[in-house]
Amino acid sequence: MIPVISAAAPSLTLQLGNGLTKPSQSILVILALTLLSVAPSLLILLTGFTRIVIVLSLTRQALGLPTVPPNQVIAGLALFLSLFIVAPTLTQMNKVGLQPYLHGKETAVQAYKAAEVPLKTWMLRQTRTSDLSMMTSAAHQKAVVPAGGSVRAADVSLATLIPAFLLSEIKSAFIIGFVIFVPFLVIDLVVSSILMSMGMMMLPPTLVSLPFKLLLFVLVDGWTLVVHSLIVSFR
Repeated sequence: MIPVISAAAPSLTLQLGNGLTKPSQSILVILALTLLSVAPSLLILLTGFTRIVIVLSLTRQALGLPTVPPNQVIAGLALFLSLFIVAPTLTQMNKVGLQPYLHGKETAVQAYKAAEVPLKTWMLRQTRTSDLSMMTSAAHQKAVVPAGGSVRAADVSLATLIPAFLLSEIKSAFIIGFVIFVPFLVIDLVVSSILMSMGMMMLPPTLVSLPFKLLLFVLVDGWTLVVHSLIVSFR
C-alpha cells in the first residue's frame, strides 16, 4: 500500500517592501459596486451640479419656456459641465489616493484621508464662510474659521462641509438666476405697457414678449454666455 502524503496548497500573497499588500479583485469589485450605487448622490452633493442645474432651469423659466429644453437635456448638460469643472480635482484625488491604494502603497484609510483633501479644498473655495460657521455652530463644534484667515481642509469634516457647500451653491445659483431674469423682466414690462396703452387688455403679454425674448437670447448667444458665466463662477 502506497502512503498518501497530503500537503497544504501553497498560498500566494503579494508582499511589498513596506508590509502592505495590493487589494484583491473581490475587494475592488465591492468598492466599485458601492461607488456606482452612491454615484448619483455624490454627483449632486460634492460637485457643482446643484448650482448648474438650478441656473439652467431658471434660465428656461425666464424665457417663458417651462418645458424647453427638456429636463433630460438640462440634466445632461449640468452633468457634463459638473464633470468638466471638477475634473482637475478628480485627477488629483486619483493621484494621491486611488493609485497608491491600488498599488499597495497605502491602506484604505490612508488613501481615503489623502483623497478627501483635494475635494475638501475645492469645496471650501466655493463655500461661504457664513454658511460654514453656521453649520459648525449647529453641530456644536469649535469654530474652524479663523479671523481674517482661510479654513484648512484638515480642520473641517465632510459632515459639516457638505451642507454648508450645498447652501452656498443654492445661494449662488439664485443670485445668478436673478441677474439672468432682469433683462427678460424688462421685456415683459415694456410689452405689457405697450399693450395696455393700445387697449389690448385681452391679449396675454407673454404671448407677444416670447418671440422678442427668444430673439434677444439668440442674438447675444445666450446659452453660451450662461454656460461661460457658470464655469467662471467656480473658483
